[in-house]
Amino acid sequence: MSVPVSPAPSSTTINGSRAVPLTELAETSQIVLSDKPRLINVTHQIPYACTLIDRTAHASPSINGGSGAIGSPSSSGSPPANRRASYISLRQQHQAAAAAAAKNQATGPRTDPSSSSTTTSTGSPAQPSPFAHEDGDVLMEGRRGHSALYSGIMSLRKDLETIQIGWVGELADQDGYIVPSKNLNESHKQAMKEKLWQKDKVVPIFLDDSRAAGHYEGYCKSVLWPLFHYILWDEATDGRIEKKSWDDYVFVNQQFADAILEQYQTGDIVWIHDYHLLLVPHMLRQKLPGAAIGVFIHAPFPSSEIFRCLPKRVEILNGLLGANQIGFQTYSYARHFISCCTRVNGYESTPRGVDAMGSTVWVGTFPIGIDAERVERQRKAPGVLPKMDAIRKTYKGKRIIVGRDKLDLVKGVLQKLQAYEKFLNDYPEMQGEVVLIQVTSPPLVENPKLEAKIAELVAHINGTYGSLNFTPVHHYHQHIDRDEYYALLSVADIGLITSVRDGMNTTSLEYIMCQQENHGPLILSEFTGTAGSLSGAMMVNPWDYQGVAKVIYDALNLSEADKLLRHNQLHKHVLSHTAQYWAKNFIAELILNVGTGEQSTPTPYLDLNVITDQYHKAKKRLLMFDYDGTLTPIRKTPGAAVPQEHMLKALSALCADPKNIVWVISGRDQKVLEDWLGNIPNLGFSAEHGSFMRQPGGQKWVNLTESLDMGWKNDVIEIFTYYTERTQGSFIEHKRSSLTWHYRMADPEFGAFQAKECQNHLENAVLSKLPVEILVGKKNLEVRPTIVNKGEIVKRLLNQHPDVEFVMNSNAVVEPYNDELVAETAEKIAAATLAHSREHSPMMPHLHLSSSHMTNGLAPGVQDSTHLMPPHPVTSGSAVPETTATSSSSSVVPSASLSTSDLSRSSISSQGSVGSYNGERFSITIGHALKKTLANWHVTSPEELIRAEIPYEIFERVAEIKPLGGIMAHSGT
Repeated sequence: MSVPVSPAPSSTTINGSRAVPLTELAETSQIVLSDKPRLINVTHQIPYACTLIDRTAHASPSINGGSGAIGSPSSSGSPPANRRASYISLRQQHQAAAAAAAKNQATGPRTDPSSSSTTTSTGSPAQPSPFAHEDGDVLMEGRRGHSALYSGIMSLRKDLETIQIGWVGELADQDGYIVPSKNLNESHKQAMKEKLWQKDKVVPIFLDDSRAAGHYEGYCKSVLWPLFHYILWDEATDGRIEKKSWDDYVFVNQQFADAILEQYQTGDIVWIHDYHLLLVPHMLRQKLPGAAIGVFIHAPFPSSEIFRCLPKRVEILNGLLGANQIGFQTYSYARHFISCCTRVNGYESTPRGVDAMGSTVWVGTFPIGIDAERVERQRKAPGVLPKMDAIRKTYKGKRIIVGRDKLDLVKGVLQKLQAYEKFLNDYPEMQGEVVLIQVTSPPLVENPKLEAKIAELVAHINGTYGSLNFTPVHHYHQHIDRDEYYALLSVADIGLITSVRDGMNTTSLEYIMCQQENHGPLILSEFTGTAGSLSGAMMVNPWDYQGVAKVIYDALNLSEADKLLRHNQLHKHVLSHTAQYWAKNFIAELILNVGTGEQSTPTPYLDLNVITDQYHKAKKRLLMFDYDGTLTPIRKTPGAAVPQEHMLKALSALCADPKNIVWVISGRDQKVLEDWLGNIPNLGFSAEHGSFMRQPGGQKWVNLTESLDMGWKNDVIEIFTYYTERTQGSFIEHKRSSLTWHYRMADPEFGAFQAKECQNHLENAVLSKLPVEILVGKKNLEVRPTIVNKGEIVKRLLNQHPDVEFVMNSNAVVEPYNDELVAETAEKIAAATLAHSREHSPMMPHLHLSSSHMTNGLAPGVQDSTHLMPPHPVTSGSAVPETTATSSSSSVVPSASLSTSDLSRSSISSQGSVGSYNGERFSITIGHALKKTLANWHVTSPEELIRAEIPYEIFERVAEIKPLGGIMAHSGT
């Protein structure tokens, strides 16, 4: 039986687009969800640890090439490193099960918590029977840890069909020896795929051992994990190891993305988990621009000052921003991520999300819980009560403090022991009365230095404060079984968790569930992910040993009423915020956010066939271009945006055609335009947002503001200077008719704050008494006379050339807009735009697709690709009749990188109407499809606009075009 595979529909690919590097953001189109979407859940590893059963005793030789098990070496003296971590072979499990059954019949269950020898517990000790899923040649055992994650996902199967994708992990044979990936043949892989699919619709990913190690041990655990837990690297290298690990990380993420693409059907939801797969959203978004993608980070997320130390910081953030929604355990982690996007990558953001290519990536807090019903069942299992009695008997008359942590630096075991020593020293009356039982489960990667430090500290405490009949610290460096784990949590008088940095510590939640009879208080580090949710716990700073010691003392002396009050508050939270609630809430929020309608209407990519055809037909053409962000990329400093050679050649070719009237309408001053573009014959200029004009072929500049009083500049300069002195990285740009305060190089958050303060100051001190206005631009504030704007220039040109048959305006030519502008222009041009749209662009699929209307995974009416329909121009007061649209009256739609202040009602009326124009008009914005704009076409970069400026056959004769790398596509200055 083969695993069902649904190929990704061609409608989800970006038509004719290039591969987007990780240094840039991938575009998002309108999100498509079916009425009952499937959930594709993606984790680093699948929920099952797979064991390949050796059939060589009665079948063919092993895949290792000789006799013996498929993963074991030919000799019997193999090193322990070849065995799966903490793995008990099938034969050992049979023997242990038989011995335990015989012992239970004779003497009852084992009760000494220190004598555990086998089994389970890292994240949650609960595991299914090792023989529960044996099927053919593959045995599937529930993977240790992450039980809260898997419980939450499993709960969604009641409402959604769920597919699970993940790495198959380390494979072992029946003796526990790891099977190298090179020893697996296709028949083994196919058998595993079929059994996993039949079991739980699990799709395994098989990775080469070297790639898997470079991804996990290399980049995830050596680079990302320390950084996310505020541990900076202390070794300097030449970068070769890091580059190899990064390459493996990218490769493995691409393997996951490809596996998702094979399963994806239009309308599905993709949910990606944790820091192992941070690049997958970006890789998916390139191929699935309309997919609903969610990401949840189970680890902490560091502040921007820590995160900026990561060499691949831009790539990691852009990888995550391919998602529609990103979830974190706590509000502080979400706030850190948003701050990183703003401070490191320079993206606009709000407390709710990040603006990525015109669409909002929602960022939220979703604290994970536990499966409370499962924990309740397991703590009441028959084997738990005898172990509780045995522990009480062993430590009779002693107050018990319990700690259970993984042996990692961030778990704070050293800090816990040092605080406990401080407690015994400061409160000598407690010596002999209180015992600390600390269980540290071995990590995936051993840390012998830390293990030695802990053992040394335990010996020091026991030697200093212990006696022949009292041992203060009982330390067990081992896994303990589930019954012992819940027995320890149930008999404890205090639960002590002192993590110095933790994503979400579920031990604290399980401790609360086990304390329903004892009501023992919980002492919790304020640096754990659960600290923000468990207000009934006693919070401590694990680095403050004296503070922790005092809290331990206070907890031991709490009254029964106080203990009951705290426990009830904690227990109520655990029951209401379960793993099931977490999963349901995340998916519900994702569906709500992608369907809110706040996404911009996508603008279609410029159809070169259409514009070329109309260009050839026209006998007279008017072409208008903005400069910054249109003919050249946006730069951090104004002086860096020098024109590139291929742009100058293309612009010269346009001006050489006698049918063309070419204008550059910019916010730049006269000198800059003359120095950079003045050598191009027959090119018209408008400088400083319409303050000055120079006709094509002329040399004289006409000052349109010469009759205006510029005395306001002194007041504005004084205010701008005040904020420049107090905002590091800001500066003032002086123009003849305007002043601009730039803060692009300032701290993003402080710069935006100062800009608002400066704007308020200007409005109160200047606008109220002088005829000027404030234009809020991209990282700048500009003050200029009220009647000065680019819209006036456009209207002048249209009135001067009423006989033109082809008009093209690119990007921010008509810069600011408001209702008056829309009412004046949109009604005259809407009919032609609508007709043009329907003629050349099929309708876009609806946001929600009914599964009954989907054919072959495609939206209705979509055969092989999806074109986006140009947006309807907005009219004021009346709708445009669709039946009156004719292609001969096509018109321009103003671009919308505009502010509402640029065209006042008086300035619109000053040049009269442009209604006499009758010809073909194109409005093109530079940027992504979801950029907020009234333009009817878009291109993604100045390079593409330059290619579209002139017909292909002319373009071929002009010059070789060199690619523009790393362009940020924004509106003009």
